[in-house]
Amino acid sequence: MTINSGTAVAAAALPRAGPPHGVTAPPQDETSGTDLVLPLVAVGAAGVLAGYGYLRRTRRARTRTTPAGGPAPPPPGHPPEAALDERARDALVGTDDCLRTSREELACAEAQFGADAVAPYERAVRRAETELAAAFALRLRYDHGLPGDPAARRQALAGMTGRCEEAGRLLDAAADGFDRLRALDRDPGAALHLAEARFRELAARTPATETRLTALTERYAPSATEHVTGDVEQAKDRLVFATARLNQARQAIDSGGAPAAVAHLRAAEGAVAQAAVFLDGVDRLAAELDEAAALVPAALTGAEAERAGAADRLPGVPAGEAHSRLLHADAVLASVRGELTDGRPYDPLDLLRRVVRAAAPLAMGRTGVLSAAALLTARSATAAAAGYVTTHRGAVGDAARTLLAEAERLLAAPAPADHLHADALAREARELAEHDVRARGNPYADLDARASGTAGAVLGGILLPVALPTGVPPAFGGPATRERRAVPTAWTDPVNRPPGPTE
Repeated sequence: MTINSGTAVAAAALPRAGPPHGVTAPPQDETSGTDLVLPLVAVGAAGVLAGYGYLRRTRRARTRTTPAGGPAPPPPGHPPEAALDERARDALVGTDDCLRTSREELACAEAQFGADAVAPYERAVRRAETELAAAFALRLRYDHGLPGDPAARRQALAGMTGRCEEAGRLLDAAADGFDRLRALDRDPGAALHLAEARFRELAARTPATETRLTALTERYAPSATEHVTGDVEQAKDRLVFATARLNQARQAIDSGGAPAAVAHLRAAEGAVAQAAVFLDGVDRLAAELDEAAALVPAALTGAEAERAGAADRLPGVPAGEAHSRLLHADAVLASVRGELTDGRPYDPLDLLRRVVRAAAPLAMGRTGVLSAAALLTARSATAAAAGYVTTHRGAVGDAARTLLAEAERLLAAPAPADHLHADALAREARELAEHDVRARGNPYADLDARASGTAGAVLGGILLPVALPTGVPPAFGGPATRERRAVPTAWTDPVNRPPGPTE
């Protein structure tokens, strides 16, 4: 496979250095002052030296962590901030993965049993998503240096981890009931039938989506479709993997190996779900580009109207700054109009983005078309980033997921300024995610020689790489459920287990 790419807990106060205790001279008696001069001088000097030594020892105790000095160590029994940071990052990624997997399996259950039957589990997922969103919000503030106090930063990290643990607990609490609903261990046949039907639907749809993508590349500039280049091939890769696992699930059912059938079925369901994400992404982009192309002329006209009356709507802005904004808007709008009329292929979403950003400093808001344009670009960028993270979650770290979570939050806000910010954050999240995937590389590429599509399945989080070359398919639930199923009995079946490196 080709990879393109609130109560804050105060920290215990360390001892503060204070002035040395004064030395009190003994009471005066009838002895002459001359006889006491030398003893008093000696005692005073000793007091000064003792105080100086105390100050130096205290200062070293505050700053020493290594022989070269550094920040004060955490209170005894508390891990350092770096360890808390790493734990929080792992918790964010792991919980996000659990939620994405739970959403996918929830969709399979709803297709089989209906919305009413899965309603309790839908509520559990939504509550877990709320907890995780709060954890990501804490992470975003932390990454921006807030709070600044070291003790408060440690508390923020603990808060992230605690929110993630609560989200996982909510999913784990619902997992057993969800398993009883699906009853895959007793009768996986009905679920397998639905998975096979969904597989056939996507397989039949793939050629049309591929043709649509080819048409988009011919009609629009390369930048318009670069983020979905290769998505049809990746959809095919997931479907190839699903083919094998569906066949293995069917064989396991026929031979009475229910545990193996369940494991293969879950892996197939995950692959089918991700194939749909890839194909949906191409089809969604096609609709967005068409909508954007129709909206660009109106948005350009609206921005020019904003620019015409901008001088009257910039109170309090210095004359030089106002003049600079106007000149910038003039240049951008002229450039967009030129690209729109020169007859060459262009990127409608990019043109809309530039128009909206040029108009934003001119007190954008009177023209509704600009608000619609801002929403469209933000929605497109956020959906693209979410799809990428979902289908590459085996390699994507916490930074990209944090920005994506904030983009999704801002996308739901009503203000165009929030949509502008959401668009920027989503695009940055996509870039960070792609960087993570490139940095990870493809350490499982050789597995495809034995089981086609396995490398992509690991990259997509469909298989957990804890028991490769077979992998383990995750299921509905939180981290505790995932750990409990880390080595299912399905992979001990030599008939259904894919071959290992030495077999």
